[in-house]
Amino acid sequence: MLKLDRLVNVLGGYGTRLVCAPASRDVPLRSVVVHDPADPRPATGDVFLAVGVGSAPEAVRLGAAARAAAVLVRDSDSGSDGGDGDDAAAEGRAAGVAVLLVDPAVSWSQLLGIVYGLVLEGRETEAGRGPTDLFAFADTLAGELGYPVTVEDQMSRVLAYSGSQQTADPVRLETILGRRVPEEMRGLLEGKGVFSHLAASDEPLFVEPSPEHGLRGRMVVAVRAGRELLGSIWVECQRPLAGRQRDRLADGARAVALHLLRSRVSADLERQVESDLVIQLVEGTTDAPALISRLGLPGGQFRVIALQAHVGAERHAAVLTAFERATTGFGWSRPGRSALFGNTLYTVLPCGNDAAPARDWVRAIVSVLPRGVIVPAGVGGPAEPAQLPASRQEADESLALRAAVPAGPVVYDESWDEILLQRLRAAASSGRTPARGPVADLTRHDTEHGTRYVETLRAWLEAQGDLAAVATRLGVHPNTVRYRLRKMAAVTSLELDRPEKRLAMIIGLALHQG
Repeated sequence: MLKLDRLVNVLGGYGTRLVCAPASRDVPLRSVVVHDPADPRPATGDVFLAVGVGSAPEAVRLGAAARAAAVLVRDSDSGSDGGDGDDAAAEGRAAGVAVLLVDPAVSWSQLLGIVYGLVLEGRETEAGRGPTDLFAFADTLAGELGYPVTVEDQMSRVLAYSGSQQTADPVRLETILGRRVPEEMRGLLEGKGVFSHLAASDEPLFVEPSPEHGLRGRMVVAVRAGRELLGSIWVECQRPLAGRQRDRLADGARAVALHLLRSRVSADLERQVESDLVIQLVEGTTDAPALISRLGLPGGQFRVIALQAHVGAERHAAVLTAFERATTGFGWSRPGRSALFGNTLYTVLPCGNDAAPARDWVRAIVSVLPRGVIVPAGVGGPAEPAQLPASRQEADESLALRAAVPAGPVVYDESWDEILLQRLRAAASSGRTPARGPVADLTRHDTEHGTRYVETLRAWLEAQGDLAAVATRLGVHPNTVRYRLRKMAAVTSLELDRPEKRLAMIIGLALHQG
């Protein structure tokens, strides 16, 4: 819960100063109200923003009438210690209200973003991410402009980017994968005077293409709060934006400033709450139905999807990107809920016996990742909320089957035989491999004498004793198979007529093959 002391400390970084605090600075702040002279209805709230009020004392009186604990009023002379400050402080002490004078360089819209980020988004929400989702904004802006959009901070680190990367140039792909602009490209842009322009001007700038460096044209505009440069918006385009597109880009810079201000003062609690709840579900909890409800998911059955993403030797940047995309948007607009645990993205998806929604979800994530990213995925079997830990184990096992060479998600229902053999291999290898027995004896004989007895045994078991099928598979005459079986029986005790012995040999051969 936000306290007055936290509000004062954060706003102090933007030139706002506390001139009066009659009560304790531990006062909790739970709501925000903005002065609206056109609305005759009385408004109440813990933080009162005196927008459009010309007199500081009048602003404090209005705040007191709204039962506010703190009033924010424009400082007409932020460099003085008297004037508005003295009058507002006197009125505040009389009314028992804390008074903060706002730097004129910070607009009310930006200040509103900061205060809402602190007061409102400091509370838990349960339905996924909220309206401060910068990825959703990047997608919207890209749709309006018709070009890919990237949002970066003042250090050229990627904060968000728009959807599909299929037409992106090499610089954009490398920037997204590395989560920041490559140093060589930063040097090129600095040489072109781009960063000097961003530091001094709010006007959009067109950066000429540089094909030899893999750079198409770019339109860039600074994102600023008051006098401080927060970051920039980059639009990949072949020619300068003009008219309505240019105006929309400038409007976008102001909107992104609000996003960045709010993200500064919020630890992204919505994503954190979602992750914590999902991890509890897949690890096991007695309160699973309640957690499903808190996540805003419908009742019924679910599947757990385990997904990894990497490119080359880099095992972390790509999966972080996948996590950001999986948690982009309002909770009710996303089919599943996700958490990043180690280097694996887990998603709980409403999905019954039909695994098609899980396949669609994986395809949707892959489609928004840059080219070249390898995305192995495993899909667990359908489960009630209390059974989600079992579905998570099945997803992990499915993921492990072909993690090195993924060819679409591995679905547990369709690969149960491979997973069962994998489990048997793991169980059999948990102790020492038997030094005796048919598989061990025949392996040793093959190694010492160059025979093919293990291969023959495997073929006989898989063909269920059909000599013609075994001979065809091995490329020999059936009599050769009979001869080998007699020689193998002299080397070890086969007992092929006993079902339990045949099953044990199948498991032993599976372990041998693994």
